[in-house]
Amino acid sequence: MSESEKVIKVGSRKSELALIQTNLVIDALKKLYPHHKFEIVSMHTIGDQILDRPLPKIGEKSLFTKELEIALHNSDVDLVVHSLKDLPTALPDGLAIGAILEREDPRDALILNPKHRGLTLDSLPPKSVIGTSSLRRIAQLRRKYPDFIIKDIRGNLQTRLKKLDSGDYDGIILAVAGVHRMGWEHRISEILDISSMLFAVGQGALAVECRTADCPIYSKLSHGETLLRTVAERSLLCTLGGGCSAPVAVSSTLVGDTLALTGACWSLDGSVTEQLSVKCSLADDAKGEGKSLYCGVTDAGIDKRKLMLSYQLGVDLANDLIDRGALKIIEEAKTAVANS
Repeated sequence: MSESEKVIKVGSRKSELALIQTNLVIDALKKLYPHHKFEIVSMHTIGDQILDRPLPKIGEKSLFTKELEIALHNSDVDLVVHSLKDLPTALPDGLAIGAILEREDPRDALILNPKHRGLTLDSLPPKSVIGTSSLRRIAQLRRKYPDFIIKDIRGNLQTRLKKLDSGDYDGIILAVAGVHRMGWEHRISEILDISSMLFAVGQGALAVECRTADCPIYSKLSHGETLLRTVAERSLLCTLGGGCSAPVAVSSTLVGDTLALTGACWSLDGSVTEQLSVKCSLADDAKGEGKSLYCGVTDAGIDKRKLMLSYQLGVDLANDLIDRGALKIIEEAKTAVANS
């Protein structure tokens, strides 16, 4: 087989949303490599298989990535497409994020049972049942809407929508990007502003994970602004030591050369919070030595100086939050989850 006829095997989860996202990346790759063939290799992950427990209670890292990364390490696939928010900030040796595509809207959306048509979170009646599996969302909802009943919900997006429409929930919270990719925009009752709901690290962006040596093959898919913003977000999370068992959230913007980052963490009941915002100019000189990877993200094809500054902004914000007691909040949240 000639190089122009090479078959690229692309790893993906089996859900409809995952396959839609994988095909989006394949479409972009076909423009770069029009003579290659692409074959999807789909599989279930631990997070897909265990649906009777909240995610933080499963007790596994890499809930939605482990099986795919094993296949990548064993060369059963050539790359894997992930929702960036599912990828841990530390990747297995020999693997890296070769590209981060342009981010869609990173915010969260409220989808209501049809009986509540026209309502919002602010106008829903007390004791409304809201479904989410995210501790980040739970903590923020409990802080602002203490009268709501927050109920865990698992399964793919179709399953969640079916549970909503059957009356098990009054509303559910989903990522706007996923809803858009599924073609469900008409079901969105309210897009939650970041002033009331900060989003997950990396939310809305798709990532290509590959073997480190292959990063240059995929780096052309990267969107510069998205990559710089998400590196800052990931370095914040990494420095805090957060994950699925800690309510940590962010927002970020890049306007011109000014990168702004907000980070926050909460107690599980939302009563205790630490939130700070910082910014920096990516036109400044970067201090220190660069890295080959920034929280798993390759520096291929990106201005290393800007990448260093973005990474350091996340570290600095995390350290400021730590000085204000963030680690105690996160540790107490982890303990509460373990004991629940």
